[in-house]
Amino acid sequence: MTLQQPLPSRKPPSGLPPPAVGAGRKGYLDVTRTIRRILYVLPLLLVTVAAVRQRSVLADGFVHLGTARWPWLLAAAGSTCLTWVAAACTRQGAVLERLPARRLLATQFAAGAANHLLPTGLGASAVNLRFMTVCGLSLTRSSAALALYLLAESIGRVALLGALLVVFPDVLRPGSLPPEGALGPLLLVLGAVLVATAAVLALVRRVRTAVLSFLRTALGEARSVHTRPSRALALWGGALAFPALQAASLILVGLALGLSVPVAHMAVAYLAATVAVALVPTPGGLGSVEAALIVALVAVGGAAAVATAVVLAFRIVTVWLPLLPGALTLGALVRLKVI
Repeated sequence: MTLQQPLPSRKPPSGLPPPAVGAGRKGYLDVTRTIRRILYVLPLLLVTVAAVRQRSVLADGFVHLGTARWPWLLAAAGSTCLTWVAAACTRQGAVLERLPARRLLATQFAAGAANHLLPTGLGASAVNLRFMTVCGLSLTRSSAALALYLLAESIGRVALLGALLVVFPDVLRPGSLPPEGALGPLLLVLGAVLVATAAVLALVRRVRTAVLSFLRTALGEARSVHTRPSRALALWGGALAFPALQAASLILVGLALGLSVPVAHMAVAYLAATVAVALVPTPGGLGSVEAALIVALVAVGGAAAVATAVVLAFRIVTVWLPLLPGALTLGALVRLKVI
């Protein structure tokens, strides 16, 4: 009987080092670290670009802040800080799982900065979507929670505006806010978007299946949230408090600069302007919000010069002052892998 000879060991050719174990993983980690470094610096670069592009607005706004009554401005800053608390409550109310409160609040602060650097709310949505997935929620459930938040916030804003218009029906004249001749083209664009969406859903089966699956998940999540009174209260309470606190910030800045418009009228002006400008895809509404707010304040009886000063100071307090610390917080959260 012949014994089976052992197979010769395969050695690397002479002069070549053996392959490194885990080299692929090391390369992946290096790429990940590089991407995180870029994401850490990117918000600061975007803030710098936005500040340079809006330098005239910033200069005028700070000039008007110098003539304001500071107690009212401090109250406006406090109201702005409370908007992040309201946003955190609404985000928590959109999911059944308990999210870490401190990280959730920090994420809302960072999301506010991201929202002013990317168009149509994409920044805040991306930050919160990433935060929820890191917390363990699936991408589908995180997207459903995000959709529920956006729906609740929109309903809360429109409901507040409707309630104020019922109480003060003569505050805002119909047609005074949209620019002349803009309503027709806007309706045509909306109609075209609806028709195109319906056509895609009807003709593309894979898209229709994916949309229906997402809607089933979203409706199931919404039903589950509303079986918990604490979650429903957080969702709708935060959705109403968020635009109310934003309107309060504008009112307080108006009082600081002596705008001769009743408080309720300023609230109507703010809500009407933000509802009207929601369809304009600019980063954080930069430019479009200012114009709409000035038109709205003039429409409710404010003097054009004072209304312009109020809007510029309001945007300084609510957008520009928190922007740099918000961007730093965003970078820190990326670095700490919270998002």
